[in-house]
Amino acid sequence: MTDGIPPTRSPGRHRHRPRPRLHAAAAAAAAWAAGAALLAAPPASAAAGCSIDYTVNQWNNGFTAEVAITNLGDPIDGWTLEWEFADGQNVTGSWNGEATQSGSRVRVDDASYNAAIPSGGTVEFGFQATHTGTNGAPRAFTLNGTVCDGSTGDGDGDGDGDDTSGRQVEALGRGPVSVRSGDGNLVSWRMLATDPGGVAFNVYRGGTRVNPEPLTGATSYLDSPAPSGADYTVRPVVDGQEQEASPSALRFGRGYLDVPLQRPAGGSTPDGSYSYSANDAGVGDLDGDGAYEIVLKWQPSNAKDNSQSGYTGSTIVDAYELDGTRLWRVDLGRNIRAGAHYTQFSVYDLDGDGAAEVAMKTADGTVDGRGEVIGDAGADHRDDSGYILSGPEYLTVFEGADGSELSTVDYRPSRGNVGDWGDDYGNRVDRFLAGVAYLDGERPSLIMARGYYTRSVLVAWDWRDGRLTERWTFDSDEAGSAWAGQGNHQLSIADADGDGRDEVVYGAMAVDDDGSGLWNTGYGHGDALHVGDFLPERGGLEVFDIQERTGGAAGAHLDDAATGETLWRKPTADGQEGPGRGVAADVWAGNPGAEFWAAGGGISGLFDGQGNNIGRTPSSTNFVAWWDGDPVRELLDGTHIDSYGPEGDERLLTGEGVASNNGTKSTPALSGDILGDWREEVVWRTEDSSALRIYSTPHPTSVRMPTLMHDTQYRVAMAWQNTAYNQPPHPSYFIGDGMDAAPVPDVHTS
Repeated sequence: MTDGIPPTRSPGRHRHRPRPRLHAAAAAAAAWAAGAALLAAPPASAAAGCSIDYTVNQWNNGFTAEVAITNLGDPIDGWTLEWEFADGQNVTGSWNGEATQSGSRVRVDDASYNAAIPSGGTVEFGFQATHTGTNGAPRAFTLNGTVCDGSTGDGDGDGDGDDTSGRQVEALGRGPVSVRSGDGNLVSWRMLATDPGGVAFNVYRGGTRVNPEPLTGATSYLDSPAPSGADYTVRPVVDGQEQEASPSALRFGRGYLDVPLQRPAGGSTPDGSYSYSANDAGVGDLDGDGAYEIVLKWQPSNAKDNSQSGYTGSTIVDAYELDGTRLWRVDLGRNIRAGAHYTQFSVYDLDGDGAAEVAMKTADGTVDGRGEVIGDAGADHRDDSGYILSGPEYLTVFEGADGSELSTVDYRPSRGNVGDWGDDYGNRVDRFLAGVAYLDGERPSLIMARGYYTRSVLVAWDWRDGRLTERWTFDSDEAGSAWAGQGNHQLSIADADGDGRDEVVYGAMAVDDDGSGLWNTGYGHGDALHVGDFLPERGGLEVFDIQERTGGAAGAHLDDAATGETLWRKPTADGQEGPGRGVAADVWAGNPGAEFWAAGGGISGLFDGQGNNIGRTPSSTNFVAWWDGDPVRELLDGTHIDSYGPEGDERLLTGEGVASNNGTKSTPALSGDILGDWREEVVWRTEDSSALRIYSTPHPTSVRMPTLMHDTQYRVAMAWQNTAYNQPPHPSYFIGDGMDAAPVPDVHTS
């Protein structure tokens, strides 16, 4: 299926929507493709502006092209030009430049003797290529990471000097909330990474300003006394001038906000009936208005672990505004089995147009948000045990605003021979993971993966200009036997090696940004994974992982994220299976940096950054959340939040009328910094699944930092949080006792 459309569907239904924020290419072109992997070395310097001129000489299925790069910015010493092709072009030779390509993505590096391009200067190179399609032009070119659209200085094509360095992120609003706190209201709001330095804020109750002077500290204000129903807005103050007011703050009059849900009707399968409960959730700005919407997975009561036979009801995915307005519903149909390991949905603005898409695995009979069927509506690929081991598998990108199908391609990797994944009955073949990563250091790519007990295959996709294109594939069968069986029940995304581009930490192994193996510890499969800057006095990031195997020297271990080198490890007790839970976070101010602990495998105690046992094991080994006023994180488990102490935990919140998800995992629907200041909200379902109940902190704070959602490691963690065995998000920098001032991420929104 080279056109990316399943054969059971008409090409006329492959829809592209308008993309208002795309950069225009500066010239018409043609393209090439060579089988080599893209080189990973960063360019010597960034370009401030550039233009491209292509001259093409074409014949039958071949062509040559002369390419001229004009530097419109500061002098460059070393250059890399990149673009993507869509029509099957393939390189057969190049001159005055070194060309490589992975899939449709092309990279050309200077030939050393033409590395320098002065301001206003031009260098030329050329290539010979073949093509199998219409030989269409690439839509955009980048020189050392800058879009070559003929503009100067800011790279966004409008010449206004806007900063478009760093990574592209959402253009979020202030997200203000008003939470009842004593006899007053704690009003909090986002400080954005894109705010000017020194931004201050004024808080208004109705038309009256409540703060005597502009607020230059924490982005929260306790207005006391005040009525619980008061209306609040926030105004930034820049260079002494008030800016436009935010929307009215959401009111958490009882400490929480209910988002009403429309619970699907239950149904029946050949072996029984089922009902639905709200399950995992994600957030994204689906309509481009600067506010988050919620995407929710409904799970049937007969959902199964892969190891269990039996039929399941279909998985349903909804999208809601925070006032309970349902935007759309996608029914994945009977050919997608229901359970924690089958449907991993990613909510993210994958193409940078200002509105999020939703991507997930689909199959024959999936119904999109407009009622259109994907594939064969009448197909039933279930076997007598309820497993689905035959029939086509798809990957679909859905429109965030209305749930309509935008593009559907074959899911990769295909299941192939079921036994190649570790068993013959359908357990290990259908273990799926998903995430989002900034593989080029600038724009997000989609990661879809299959398998981790034996064979592991990860595929990176780019969603650009209404088209899914494969960036690379990592297959443990091709990488070598050492890479088999190193995956976890979840993944994490981070710039593990500090080169500005993201890696996929897959458990006991990491895959580099170019799809090659970065490292593996050889410790095997595990159930929990944390990646972050846990030891602020040590350079780089760390990985805390636990292993499921019986016995072994590394039941729990801390590793260097760049190399996989083990910093310390704790053995599993003889004859016991390894820990089933493990957490890394700074939960106690009495120890510098983060603490680490695990549950099971005979491993007990609270460990410091050197692996020393420093005290009592916390009461839970599940989620964590920043909840009270200090930067030390709290314990989140079941339907409550506790503060850790050496002698015992202190209860800070017990959710009212709510339930946790995923059995003994006891996870919330979602937890993260989705509203207000940098502290984290917790989203639980109500006991009857009639609503999602969002709790936000009532505690004042003196800590000021940008929204965590503009730190891309944290933001992509919110995208993968719903994947398989849910894990809490971690930012790229240390937050905890004694922390330095939080950095302002290098990001832009257009």
